[in-house]
Amino acid sequence: MKDKERLPEPKNPAMPRRLFMKAAASVAAITAMAPDAFSRNFGPGAEPVRYPDPDIVALDKRFGAKLGNTPIQRLYHGTLWAEGPAWNGVGRYLIWSDIPNNEQLRWIEEDGHVSRRFRFPSGNSNGNTFDFQGRQIACEHGNRRVARYEYDGTVTVLADTFDGKPFNAPNDAVVHPDDGAIWFTDPGYGSLMNYEGEKAATGSVQPYQKEAVYRIDAQSGKVEKVTDEIFKPNGLCFSPDYKKLYVADTGASHYPEASPNIKVWDVVDGRALRGGKEFTSMELDGKTGFADGIRADVDGNIWSSAGWVGDGYDGVHIFAPNGDRIGQIKLPEICSNVCFGGTKRNRLFMTGSQSLYAVYVETQGAHIT
Repeated sequence: MKDKERLPEPKNPAMPRRLFMKAAASVAAITAMAPDAFSRNFGPGAEPVRYPDPDIVALDKRFGAKLGNTPIQRLYHGTLWAEGPAWNGVGRYLIWSDIPNNEQLRWIEEDGHVSRRFRFPSGNSNGNTFDFQGRQIACEHGNRRVARYEYDGTVTVLADTFDGKPFNAPNDAVVHPDDGAIWFTDPGYGSLMNYEGEKAATGSVQPYQKEAVYRIDAQSGKVEKVTDEIFKPNGLCFSPDYKKLYVADTGASHYPEASPNIKVWDVVDGRALRGGKEFTSMELDGKTGFADGIRADVDGNIWSSAGWVGDGYDGVHIFAPNGDRIGQIKLPEICSNVCFGGTKRNRLFMTGSQSLYAVYVETQGAHIT
């Protein structure tokens, strides 16, 4: 479905939140086993970090992206739940979402300035990306749709229904370069609480649809379901050659039988999936949290946000192409999402619960955002 419209007025004020409330309860025992409190201070007047940064951890010699003379930096603090970082190479800025505050923010590379309410209201947007024409694509929880911001300021609704029913709450999106198709996930978290969108009256963990991954054809606008062989598909990314699709499964937040992991499929003819299997488990030293946003680097490694366990786990986990965990970036907050950006595409941006972090790495993002 396509139409043009102006942004709607917000429907709900922000409310106190805890993402994955059931999941947080389920990992409480694990959190209690976490190491001592994270002692690093990222605030004003903090002591300088002695290189190499101790919170960038190589677990395997294959993790060659660690630089010995660069620190993790906190670029912004003050969101309620930060998500969906996306890099704009032409404007040299990063946009990201604060879902409960119903806004998008912008960090400008030139001087580090942050524009609050770059977009407001944002439809409680979650994941963002840019297509190959430089237009921003946003997954909007509150409006249960995938939307595109046009050059003239209008909004094109790319998808808001499937099989005659509304989506649960689209979460994250990526664009395929060959045909411009947009692939997105619909796990439904924004329909499970008013804090992040519009709570569905059904009271079901599947408010409107079986959780699934979809593809929007760029020419016809037709929406196709590419797989629902996953409990709650969250972040997603292609391999560098676009022959594989990786999807984080956070279904353990509501389904006891689900395993917190990242799955992978082969991409067939650029438009279908086959051979779905587990790429890697999020278990580390007996502790299991969640992956959320994921991105690939040019070497085929997968960089995954990680959280809901505690210090020593929360941050970013890096996996080799065969699924082995080879590195970590430890943060003092739950990390929700990641993307590569900067002039050389060698800077990893990380959205924490209330903050935006960044670190330079000795690799590059595989894709434009």
